[in-house]
Amino acid sequence: MLDARQIHPLTDFLRNHKKHIARITKTKSPIILTVNGKAELIVQDAESYQVLLELAERARYIEAIREGQASVERGEDKAPEQIFDEMQARNAESA
Repeated sequence: MLDARQIHPLTDFLRNHKKHIARITKTKSPIILTVNGKAELIVQDAESYQVLLELAERARYIEAIREGQASVERGEDKAPEQIFDEMQARNAESA
């Protein structure tokens, strides 16, 4: 969850980037950067971002499995090869 105390103007980030980067690296918490008072960017460390990517990928696979289970329960079975091809196509679209 984003901490509302970690909202900073982009100009402050640019002026004090070393301080902000050190805090982000230490806390592993992202910060929100604003432009003209409106949230525009989120900055986070690379390791935390990688974790998010992996969680998103895992969620896509879990959803595909759930869809397959629901399909089987409705009697809409598909050949394993067809399911595999569809999963590969979805994966290619999201990449």
